[in-house]
Amino acid sequence: MNSSSAFAAYKQVDTGAAVAAATPHELVSLLMAGALKRVMEAKGAIARNDSSSRGMAISKAISIVGELQGSLRDTDKNEVAQSLDQLYGYMTQTLVKANAEASEDKLQEVGELLMQIKEGWDGIAPRSTTV
Repeated sequence: MNSSSAFAAYKQVDTGAAVAAATPHELVSLLMAGALKRVMEAKGAIARNDSSSRGMAISKAISIVGELQGSLRDTDKNEVAQSLDQLYGYMTQTLVKANAEASEDKLQEVGELLMQIKEGWDGIAPRSTTV
């Protein structure tokens, strides 16, 4: 096993351990971080003129945003959930357009929206109480 594949294997195990030990709140934060990472990867692919990598990164970002959207509850009764549902839908549409147009600006817009939501989400993290 070369060092590159060893690092990839370690990274996969490390990520799996983080997910397994995460609270539901932390899982949502990890999803948001993953979506942000994929958006940044897509921006890099555009800069390199690598349409294949761009498409894969955007596809992964769309999938993650879809998971976030699917995790919402009571969207018919809860204004915040309704707003997030609409925002996630908008992000998905914008990501599709970003891929079709190879648009760094559209990726930047989605990245900024994700960052704002993540900052708010991380700000309401449950506090652990230690005795």
